[in-house]
Amino acid sequence: MSAVGIIGAGAWGTALAQMVASDGTPAILWAREAALVEEINTRRTNATYLPGATIAKPVRATCDMGELADLSTILVVCPAQFMGGVLAGLPDGAHDVQRDLVLCSKGIEAGTGRLMADVAAAIQPSAQIAVMSGPTFAREVAMGLPTAITLACAGGEEQWRRLSPVIARAAFRPYYSPDVVGAEIGGAVKNVLAIACGVVEGLGLGENARAALIARGYAEMLRFGVARGARAETLSGLCGLGDLILTCASTASRNYSLGKALGQGQSASEALSGKSSVAEGAHTAPVLADLARRAGIAMPIVDAVCRLLTGKAPAGAVVSDLLARPLKAELADPSEPGDDTPAHGSFA
Repeated sequence: MSAVGIIGAGAWGTALAQMVASDGTPAILWAREAALVEEINTRRTNATYLPGATIAKPVRATCDMGELADLSTILVVCPAQFMGGVLAGLPDGAHDVQRDLVLCSKGIEAGTGRLMADVAAAIQPSAQIAVMSGPTFAREVAMGLPTAITLACAGGEEQWRRLSPVIARAAFRPYYSPDVVGAEIGGAVKNVLAIACGVVEGLGLGENARAALIARGYAEMLRFGVARGARAETLSGLCGLGDLILTCASTASRNYSLGKALGQGQSASEALSGKSSVAEGAHTAPVLADLARRAGIAMPIVDAVCRLLTGKAPAGAVVSDLLARPLKAELADPSEPGDDTPAHGSFA
């Protein structure tokens, strides 16, 4: 039975290692911290990132990236802003091994505006890239609760046929998509929108407001995604709308928790200080807003999140500004990125 590599031993990486090992498949989990590697291998725990979980015996942690070099399937689960640097340390494997890199981190690279697939392809040009995205809380995956995800394969159906048996488990169901761009944009944008939904809870604005924000946020995701070449139907699936619904409704989401703290009056630095895990939306928001602005794509909710994160306005004022936007028609053609018609009544 061939081992599967996992790069990154945070909550999500550890949960994916658990998922891989659930049928006895060996999982080699790379972590940067030697103390964490020792903890996983000796105590079978990851108290910092996934407290309460008992890590399965087929999971073995290592600090040596070279142990992953000859594996044909590697799940890349390091924070998005560090992916380029981490992948640069992955040695070349055997020439006769087709390496599949499955990107499981959601974000856009600061400074370049590149999606993770573009980052990975530039650094590991001989690998075939796939993107795993969908509504997934790490703890539930680690517990073996039913989960469905999108597996978008740059290599098309041939890569899907190769990867799907490696990834699918009784309680972990992948669905095929050829739309890598759509899968990436859905995962990146929903993190920013989850911050906004957390703000709604922090301000005590109610469930009606949150539902409106999810719907209008989805319109922004769709508008940006289609302008960047994503398929609208991809964004209506697990990696877009499905992930958005999950992340915008629970404090188990790091981004939602960050937004709630902002709504309750904390600054971004206060809300983020002392956290062991990363709220990717805080890094993605300014990059996403800049890309949208340059392309003439209206994303008022994303802009509002950026104002909050930079301390330019308090949460109450930002929400008031959104509610004061002009009344317009609800539906707009997402293929017209410069059209500002999605600023209708509630929020955007």
